[in-house]
Amino acid sequence: MKKITIIAVVALVLAAAAYYYFGRKSDGEVVYKTTDVMRGDVVLNIEATGTVEPEDLVDVGARVSGEIVSFGKDRAGHEMDFGSVVKEGDLMAIIDDTIPKTNLQQAKANLLQAKAELSQSEASLLVKEAYARKAERDWKRAKGLGVSEALSQATYDNYLSTWEQSTAEVEAAKAKILAAKAAISYAEADIATAQRNLDYCTIKAPVDGVVISREVNVGQTVVSSMNASSLFLLAKDLKRMEVWASVNEADIANIKPGQPVIFTVDALPNQKFNGKVGKVRLNATMSQNVVTYVVEVVADNSDGRLLPYLTANLYFEVKRADDTLYLPNAALRWRPENADQAAAGVDIDSLKPGARVWVEAGGGKVRPVAVEIVLRTDTAVAIKSDELKEGQKVVVGAMSSSEIARAQASPLMPAMKRRPKSTNSAKAAQR
Repeated sequence: MKKITIIAVVALVLAAAAYYYFGRKSDGEVVYKTTDVMRGDVVLNIEATGTVEPEDLVDVGARVSGEIVSFGKDRAGHEMDFGSVVKEGDLMAIIDDTIPKTNLQQAKANLLQAKAELSQSEASLLVKEAYARKAERDWKRAKGLGVSEALSQATYDNYLSTWEQSTAEVEAAKAKILAAKAAISYAEADIATAQRNLDYCTIKAPVDGVVISREVNVGQTVVSSMNASSLFLLAKDLKRMEVWASVNEADIANIKPGQPVIFTVDALPNQKFNGKVGKVRLNATMSQNVVTYVVEVVADNSDGRLLPYLTANLYFEVKRADDTLYLPNAALRWRPENADQAAAGVDIDSLKPGARVWVEAGGGKVRPVAVEIVLRTDTAVAIKSDELKEGQKVVVGAMSSSEIARAQASPLMPAMKRRPKSTNSAKAAQR
């Protein structure tokens, strides 16, 4: 009994509230839900998500194998680590240089040996040339005498053979000199390579920047093969950042270089950042039959608020209408359900095609007002109209007072709350 009494009291209160809320309308009279005509900026946006990336990354690697002996100091005097600020040429790390030093010493020894062989070959050439000149003179005398009782055929042939052999030995000595010079060049190249590998043991900053990542520790061995082993990831300039956004193929045609973008990051949800489209990458990706393109958005980060790899929510501005009248889309979708709701002289069925809204004309009636659509978004529409003014009310819905009273009086139905003035989508679209 107590429970029934409480329900009855609640129903009575709800009925009274409904009666007061809807202006004590007579039973069956239509109550119109309205919204104000607002003025502001309406923006048509394309929404996307992305990641904040440094504009220019440099992968600092090792081109030689060896153990990390020590790290250098950053500009603050601390050991190189995440977040260290460096200048071009600063020492970042040292790799054990024992083997490169040994290779350099061996290359230098090979050079000395090659130079010694060159000197020896040059001396040997002088000796061979002297023998060749003597053999040439002996041959000329034998040739002048010819074969006779004073010069046998065997001796004559011996002089000729000696001269030909001496000439050949001179050419061979010259060839050895060329080989010795080539060995010197080869040894010098080995020295240059060994010196370069020794220099590679000292890792220096190639550019000014900030260490984003340190991949190794002291005592760790790096092994260089076809690709240089990565030691540090260096961001060249964190004052300019990029946001790599994934844009659906249905929207990519509306993305152009230089297009303004507003974005937020999860770390700073109440702050908005401005950027511009830098480029649209053409290497699209497909995931679950959805094709997306990566769009690079360039943003200023002089204040350092943006950190690498933050998640960003982006709004690409496609079109905008500034300082315009606007309404929620519901205002253009609504129309009277029957002719009884229309004001005198208004024939609903004979209205010309076109965009229009409805305003109250008194006595529970409404009349149409033609409008020109300037820009439509998912939630709001910018309009032009000579009749509508800012703050004027337009109809977005209707319900009879009896229906509302029955709904409010039912203890099983939630109370219908007063709808606040709509500040709809234009403000939501102002990203």
